[in-house]
Amino acid sequence: MNALERIVAAHRAADAARSVPRGFRAALTGPGLAVIAEIKRRSPSKGDLAPDLDPALTAKAYAAGGAAALSVLTDVEFFGGSEADLAAARAAVDIPVLRKDFTVSELDVCDARVMGADAVLLIVAALSDAELAKLCALTRDLGMDALVEVYDDDELDRALTAGADLIGVNQRDLKTFDVDQERAARFAARMPAGVVKVAESGIRGRGDAAAMLALGYDAILVGETVVTAADPTAAVRELTCS
Repeated sequence: MNALERIVAAHRAADAARSVPRGFRAALTGPGLAVIAEIKRRSPSKGDLAPDLDPALTAKAYAAGGAAALSVLTDVEFFGGSEADLAAARAAVDIPVLRKDFTVSELDVCDARVMGADAVLLIVAALSDAELAKLCALTRDLGMDALVEVYDDDELDRALTAGADLIGVNQRDLKTFDVDQERAARFAARMPAGVVKVAESGIRGRGDAAAMLALGYDAILVGETVVTAADPTAAVRELTCS
């Protein structure tokens, strides 16, 4: 090959490796309770959690503990995350990665795809019905999954109307940051068959994880408990239930 052909071939190979989405939803549907382990440097409610974490090493630690997928904060201002955190985490492991951010436009979804995310977070409270439907459709068109997050009954109805098949029940009120650990229990029975159910927030240990499995949840998304643990691998392993 000539110089141009070699350069183009190298870029095509790199693009192919980056651009094939890993099945995020599919990774959560195995036996037992799947753990989505979160890479998060800080939060508005708790302040600094792990400001100096190494995203690649953290991702490897989570994967070694049996995490089925990762969630990586890319919001800079409020969570201290970055696109670089997502890229480093995804390159370090073979499991799929959710871009955890406040997705409000089609450009946000495309950006997630370009940076290598396998899934995006769509928060129903932040979107109109038209926006939710449009972003769900675009996510599917790009070969990605959308974790559609709900907090109350109306939001769940809106998510189902938009065709969401991967729904996260956030037990934390995003306005007050209060956690209601009974919320997941109340919502479990309302979600129809075929929807992959994810419980978010307020999960502190194996007992909470086992309770989510008993309620019929397929996965849990856990941030603070694992990112602040002295041994992240052991912390993730502790949450896996079958």
